Amino acid sequence: MVNKAVPLVAMRAFESAARLGGFKAAAVELSVTPGAIAQHIKTLENWAGSPLFIRMTHGVKLTDLGKSVMGDFSDAFDCLGTAMQKLRDNAEPSVIRIVVSTEIAQLWLASKLPEIRAINPDISISITVLDHPPNLSRDVFDLSIFFRQPEDYEFGIEICQDIIFPVCTPLLGANLGEPSDLAGLIFLHNSASMEDWTQWLEFAAPGQKISPMGPSLPLYGLVLQESKNGAGIMMGHEPLVRTSLRDGSLIAPFPQKKRLSRSLVVETPRPIVEQSLVGRIVEKLCDD
Repeated sequence: MVNKAVPLVAMRAFESAARLGGFKAAAVELSVTPGAIAQHIKTLENWAGSPLFIRMTHGVKLTDLGKSVMGDFSDAFDCLGTAMQKLRDNAEPSVIRIVVSTEIAQLWLASKLPEIRAINPDISISITVLDHPPNLSRDVFDLSIFFRQPEDYEFGIEICQDIIFPVCTPLLGANLGEPSDLAGLIFLHNSASMEDWTQWLEFAAPGQKISPMGPSLPLYGLVLQESKNGAGIMMGHEPLVRTSLRDGSLIAPFPQKKRLSRSLVVETPRPIVEQSLVGRIVEKLCDD
């Protein structure tokens, strides 16, 4: 009896989990649940008639069989990704596909799109919003714009380092001269980066007992708007609050600014060629 063909998604789930070292990391990369990854891999294991992972209490590890084929699967998906990129480039050469996080799209990229279109009037820009950076060797995007650690990308340009500091309305900031003045204020938090206030307070006010109590909101843009509404003081990430600081709707009441290890990065699937369409767009994105 001939086995049925294995779904491509099952093979991709195995390759991602093997390369990243676990089902959860693969789930993030492929935008599915860890349970879906486990089920897809089980399908492949049933087809092969042998386990590819050893399931443990805390995570998984490859079996000898899994280790022996992991490289072949990765090479195959790399080749498939290259073929898909070539197909897309040849079919729609004037379409630029950008993938970006929600907050960067709303608070940084949106203001740059008119200039990009002005210097490239014949192109069409497609924007996809994701929570996490995609694997550009597998997903067909021309540009990926996220906050990234230096070791997390191969080809790309650092636009600016991520710097955090408190921001608030001019009215609220009128009585703030030093970090100790924060006591008693309402601290606004973004649920995706709850450690921001702790990091800044340890840097700017070491030893001071300031408890950053306040509501947590799921979207950075919502936190920003609530800060503009006067609901409290928030932790600004410089690239995301730059426009609000320039138009005066928010101010930075303290001089202390903490540099984080990550940066805002424009990543590309291959090295950038100067004067190419992608190269011209990246150059414009890097303009302050």
